[in-house]
Amino acid sequence: MHIVVCVKQVPDWDIPPASFKVDEAAKKVVPPPGVAPVPSQFDAIAVEAAMRIKDAAADTKVTVMSLGAASARDVIKHGLAMGGDEGVLLVDDAFNELDSTGTAKVLSAAIKKLGDVDLVLTGRQAVDWDLGVTGTLIAEMLDAPVITFARSVSVTDGKVRVERVLPDAFETIEASLPAVVTVSNELGEPRYPKLQQIMAAARKQVNQWGAQDVGLDAAALAPRLTLEQLYVPVTETKVEIMEGDTPEEQAANLARRLKEAKLI
Repeated sequence: MHIVVCVKQVPDWDIPPASFKVDEAAKKVVPPPGVAPVPSQFDAIAVEAAMRIKDAAADTKVTVMSLGAASARDVIKHGLAMGGDEGVLLVDDAFNELDSTGTAKVLSAAIKKLGDVDLVLTGRQAVDWDLGVTGTLIAEMLDAPVITFARSVSVTDGKVRVERVLPDAFETIEASLPAVVTVSNELGEPRYPKLQQIMAAARKQVNQWGAQDVGLDAAALAPRLTLEQLYVPVTETKVEIMEGDTPEEQAANLARRLKEAKLI
């Protein structure tokens, strides 16, 4: 069986939000200097889901795939240190500033190029933009079934079995392979690579593909989503103390003010 796990490199999500700044003119988030980017939280958990399947079936091959800058090789290497077998890094000027649809086009084209993929795993959403649609778009473009918000994933007899998270319950769903599954944090913490695994990952192959390698051009990746503005919202708080000699009088004054504000 061949599993592809899609991972994304993001600014370190474990540092205080106040450490980030927004360049409103460039419409970009500026991470603090000296802080290295990391794998998106849910994507690392998706790698863990793939490793649990591989633990149960030793003949499983896991490919870790990432789209981004050349530095995204680091998040691929992290996935390989967790137990992945090989990596695919998608880098091209045509891939800059892609929206979710463009990202899914590139990833799905690369998955098709691999040719023998049985299962695609992604995080439920990226922790930078939190849109949570790329995995579903990949499934649509691969014409494959998709199961979202997985808390456990297993494969038997040519089917993927997923226990998925609902707002107030869990449900179990099966789908025929090939399929796409987005993984949620309820699956559990990802394993931490040991030094020996990190050293072994340095020797594992990472293929680098551009737009031509996956049969795409810039025109096919034109964004459908336009970012109009990116800014830190300004919040203002106004406090008004309700006067009154007794609690009843204070309550009456509060009710009057709420009516004046048309809140009741």
